[in-house]
Amino acid sequence: MTEIYLDIETQRLAEEVPGGWDNIRAFGLAVAVTWDEANGFREWYETDAGRLIQALRGFDRLVTFNGDRFDLAVLSDYGDVRELRSRSFDVLQDLKRRLGFRVSLEHLAQATLGARKSGSGLEAVRWWRSGEAALRRRVVDYCRKDVEILREIVAYGRREGLVKVPSRGRDLPVHVGWTA
Repeated sequence: MTEIYLDIETQRLAEEVPGGWDNIRAFGLAVAVTWDEANGFREWYETDAGRLIQALRGFDRLVTFNGDRFDLAVLSDYGDVRELRSRSFDVLQDLKRRLGFRVSLEHLAQATLGARKSGSGLEAVRWWRSGEAALRRRVVDYCRKDVEILREIVAYGRREGLVKVPSRGRDLPVHVGWTA
């Protein structure tokens, strides 16, 4: 089974679009980063959105963190993503179903890997808007780091059969049946 990992950063925030969180497709693609075994990390910008959707269709599974609600919604403004939804493995949704609550990628990364993210989505929008090349590169690097963390969490879960979630001051092992 071929897999591709995806994360997206946007141009706008919820409070800046009519309908807010109910209109994620209007947030606009700033940058997407993917990783797959054959191609490694790749960067995609708004002008690449159609090609990105087409590339994602070439994989058996799309691995995301909140991709069902967010990343695919953003991409839906650039093309038909219905087919991708059936191939999606959204780690956040899987953990939410198991736990009964949402866990952030930051907290999951800290508890499972001892790793930290390199920023936040809010910062990424601000950096992107600056138009400065160095800050835009920072957004790409932030997005790439999120894909890297996601890939490592999934690998850990597959190898160990569990991931760790912070809960009441301790790390709670959550057994997962994630397969490649």
